Amino acid sequence: MKKHERIEINPDIMFGKPVIKGTRITVELILRKLAGGMTPEEIIKDHPHLKLEDILAAQEFAADYLEQEEIIFASGSKL
Repeated sequence: MKKHERIEINPDIMFGKPVIKGTRITVELILRKLAGGMTPEEIIKDHPHLKLEDILAAQEFAADYLEQEEIIFASGSKL
C-alpha cells in the first residue's frame, strides 16, 4: 500500500487503528461521520484541529486499503 503522509498507524495510539497523524481521531470515525450524513465542514466544526485535507486523506486511505482486499466467491475461487 502506498504511504499516506497524514495517516499514522502506531500500536500505542488507539490500539493501532489508523488515525490522523498527531491526533487520536481514527479514519473509521471520520468515515462513519461521513456515512452518517455529516459534511466535512460539520466534522471540522466538531474537531477544529482537523483540516479538509485530513478528511480527504482518510477517504483515500480507506479506498487504498479496500483496493488490496481479496474477493472470495462462495465457490472458494478468488477474484
